[in-house]
Amino acid sequence: MTFLRAIGLLILLFATSGASAQSNETALRETIGGLSSAKNFRETEEIVRSLGATGDPVVGRVLNALSDGNVSFRKSDNTVFIVSERAGRAKLFDPISGDEVGEAATTELTKVKVNNGLRRSIREVFATLTLGSPNPAVRQRAADTMFISPDPAAIEGLDAAIAKEDVASVKERMIQARAAAVLASDLPEADKLAAIEVIGARGDRSALSLLVSYQGRSEGALREAAASAAAGIESTIAVWNAAQNVWYGISLGSVLLLAAIGLAITFGVMGVINMAHGEMVMIGAYTTFVVQNIIRTSYPGLFDYSLAIALPLAFLVAGFVGLVMERGLIRFLYGRPLETLLATWGVSLVLQQLVRTIFGPTNREVGNPSWMSGSFQLGEMAITWNRLWIVVFSLAVFVLLLYIFNRTAWGLQMRAVTANRRMAASMGIRTPWVDAFTFALGSGIAGIAGVALSQVDNVSPDLGQGYIIDSFMVVVFGGVGNLWGTLVGAMSLGILNKFLEPYAGAVLGKILVLVLIILFIQKRPRGLFALKGRAVEA
Repeated sequence: MTFLRAIGLLILLFATSGASAQSNETALRETIGGLSSAKNFRETEEIVRSLGATGDPVVGRVLNALSDGNVSFRKSDNTVFIVSERAGRAKLFDPISGDEVGEAATTELTKVKVNNGLRRSIREVFATLTLGSPNPAVRQRAADTMFISPDPAAIEGLDAAIAKEDVASVKERMIQARAAAVLASDLPEADKLAAIEVIGARGDRSALSLLVSYQGRSEGALREAAASAAAGIESTIAVWNAAQNVWYGISLGSVLLLAAIGLAITFGVMGVINMAHGEMVMIGAYTTFVVQNIIRTSYPGLFDYSLAIALPLAFLVAGFVGLVMERGLIRFLYGRPLETLLATWGVSLVLQQLVRTIFGPTNREVGNPSWMSGSFQLGEMAITWNRLWIVVFSLAVFVLLLYIFNRTAWGLQMRAVTANRRMAASMGIRTPWVDAFTFALGSGIAGIAGVALSQVDNVSPDLGQGYIIDSFMVVVFGGVGNLWGTLVGAMSLGILNKFLEPYAGAVLGKILVLVLIILFIQKRPRGLFALKGRAVEA
């Protein structure tokens, strides 16, 4: 008997739950069906909010379709459907299950009209629905949406969501969304003061906008509290703005470091004023374009590895061009810096025209791999992945060159030639070949700088011209031939540029930097880090 009684209870339980589910679906269909009889946008909005109040995630399908203008009702029986129209016909889908239930001519249907105000309400209701999503990221986005568009009607739903939330960061966002809704409500002053404190603690631009807006429509203690919280956020944002400028400066400095470090080597070892250095950067960028073009047409699955493939090739191509320049032209002009300046300027013009002949004068598209695309937030700072990777890459190149200079036989020979060329030659060092391979190394580094710059700048025949003057300023400011001086000079000039630009503009900012460098060189002609050696001292 006990077993039979248990079976009976189970049957009764399933029957009751089935009847309850059927009853809920019937009520939901009746509410959705009300869209066919709504006389204006206000009545439609009331139905939308009634659907949101059910908390049923199924409602999201209808709300999305309504926002997109894809909800209609049949004229003959006022049945509401989600529709997909094409060529005068419409496929009909059940608003709850989403199943296709037939077809009809568009003339047999009447579309439920929506406007921007109704779409805004739909977004708010949809956000309330997604507070119950099993995905924490979805719940957080819903809370953020509700913070930006506060609705007093959402307070009850937020209270329930906060009570159930077990992820601390999401719960904090929900509490902030509730505080924003409280400010828009008619709750007592004490609740609003507490809400202002919560919003002020958030400390971002959205919170500042909300508090400034509330300050304008409040009075007394609430107005003072909102003003105080807004002032605190403004101070915080000012600090973040300064940090953002520092980051922009480091980002620009890393680009200048890549462009200038090869020039620092060649200028320091050989005393050659290489005006074609920017064209080595350009050659590296066009090598990247060629590699990506081949990968796009023949091996599209390798696109994310295109930069890794382009780096060694750009180094070899630019290095080979530099070696040919040194052996064919520059080695005849040592000790005559003005002649090297004129000769390499002529080479730069030839290389630019050669690239225009082969690739055309217009910009060429170089894409970002997926791992260099997009950005992320660090507090109130926006950091793009391509800039971050360029900073990391430039520092890696710097460390590698330090190792070559200080830990290899070739580096020892380069430093010996830099310190005293005649003494190095008398010790058996083949200074002409040191010069040749040093020039090739500097050109190759400029080539890999072009790979990096292709991710942040237009690839064109004039690419290198935008960096050659800045590169010389970095080298002269930091100290000729000194890698540490190049690093400090690049970062200093990059940060200084970014702090001057908001006040003086980009062009005037560069002019001011140039004037400051000229004044600095008057006091320290050899730059920040002057090389030591008998030849230098002489």
